[in-house]
Amino acid sequence: MPDQIVLLDAPGDVTQFRLQDQPSESPGPGEVKMRHQAVGTNFLDIYHRKGLYALPSYPAVIGVEAAGVIEEIGADVSGFKPGDRVAYGGPPAGAYASTRIIAAERVIALPDAVSAKVAASSLLKGMTAYMLLRKVTNVGQGSTVLIHAAAGGLGSILVRWAKSLEATVIGTVSSPEKAALATSYGADHLIIGRGADIVAEVKRLTGGNGVDVAYDGIGGDMLLKSIRAVRPFGTAITIGQAAGPIPPVAVEELRPGKSLSHPSIMAWCADVGRYRDAAEAAIAAMERGIVCEIAAEYGLAEVAKAHEEMESGRPAGSILLIP
Repeated sequence: MPDQIVLLDAPGDVTQFRLQDQPSESPGPGEVKMRHQAVGTNFLDIYHRKGLYALPSYPAVIGVEAAGVIEEIGADVSGFKPGDRVAYGGPPAGAYASTRIIAAERVIALPDAVSAKVAASSLLKGMTAYMLLRKVTNVGQGSTVLIHAAAGGLGSILVRWAKSLEATVIGTVSSPEKAALATSYGADHLIIGRGADIVAEVKRLTGGNGVDVAYDGIGGDMLLKSIRAVRPFGTAITIGQAAGPIPPVAVEELRPGKSLSHPSIMAWCADVGRYRDAAEAAIAAMERGIVCEIAAEYGLAEVAKAHEEMESGRPAGSILLIP
């Protein structure tokens, strides 16, 4: 079977995907050619597909993380050789393919203890968790944090990492089944159900104070609730909009002294030094068991099904594409 690549012909629904054979190419100076063993999917891929975050041109190849083996190295590449196990995450997009030529500075060596599937499911989410917990805020012993979708891909890593930092974690989940999963990841308290009064429950659980930090990847009207669940001089962080666009938020909602942050892992990782720091921290976390559960695997030809499953909100974990 020839190598394949998934093209996105234009922004839109899953009918815009097109699978075609991938021509064989060799890496140039400073580049390596990787054979993907697993490709990670993220809600960012959905935003790229829909055109919420526009790509430079079309047809385009989306996907921002994968793991596999180096097949060939270009001139001026040191530190890597054919056969090395590696992974990458972050910009530029282009992971939905059997093989990829990518700058050597973007690939990170994988230790024996971390499989390609684990790396592809957890690297970008792990880098995001590192950025959110250690750089945007500094969570530690005594911190109380609110994590939405605590049984999901990013949520599960945030829960595990926050607990490793000795924080108290309040999570939100949509069902008792997901609550059981989030509890197994270490969440101290769970708010269950899409109709739950999140602000009231957070205030009850914190003695009326609110949380130090709220991590909100839900979007829609949830961000306002997250801000209201934060204590005075705490921080609300918006990191996605799985439930839809975020309506305008009045600045008065930030009284007294609350902060609102809108960080981007892609922007963070555009700087190679920051990227490698975050990637190495994420891989070290994977070795400690801070990983995302794999909810499902699909072939490249099933990319439409993978996106439909992601958007359904059913998976408790990450979905992989297996070339």
